[in-house]
Amino acid sequence: MPQRASADGRPPAPSAAAGGKEQRVTKQRIAVSAALDELNDFVSTQELYRILQNKGVSVSLATAYRILQSLADEELVDVLRNGDGEAVYRRCTVTVHHHHLLCRNCGKAVEVEAPAVETWAARTAQEHGFTEVAHTVEIYGLCPACSARKAAAQ
Repeated sequence: MPQRASADGRPPAPSAAAGGKEQRVTKQRIAVSAALDELNDFVSTQELYRILQNKGVSVSLATAYRILQSLADEELVDVLRNGDGEAVYRRCTVTVHHHHLLCRNCGKAVEVEAPAVETWAARTAQEHGFTEVAHTVEIYGLCPACSARKAAAQ
């Protein structure tokens, strides 16, 4: 679950990351987390940094990188690579394992469950003797709105 300030504005107690390391809750971490909560699509670190700067939040780009990586390590955000290979982040609304449909044009993301992919991944790993397997599947294309704009322009 994302960490949020309490009703009286105080930051919550430090959290234990997935690896067991406790994370300090700083003003910058709260600001990054709050900005992610306001966004619907994936955002790069540099895009998030610009958003924070425009809001008057004092956070360095290096700190933004560290906070996003920490949130990813804690599985509080999804991270994937966009078409340019750049890491992008988003607070996901789905808490179970899932995949994404991503628009190459506008960046729209749709979360999808794919039982057939899960079955295939488990079977393939087992056939090759792999254990403790994880996987990521992202499907890139054009969303309906971008497809319609492209068709209209032709």
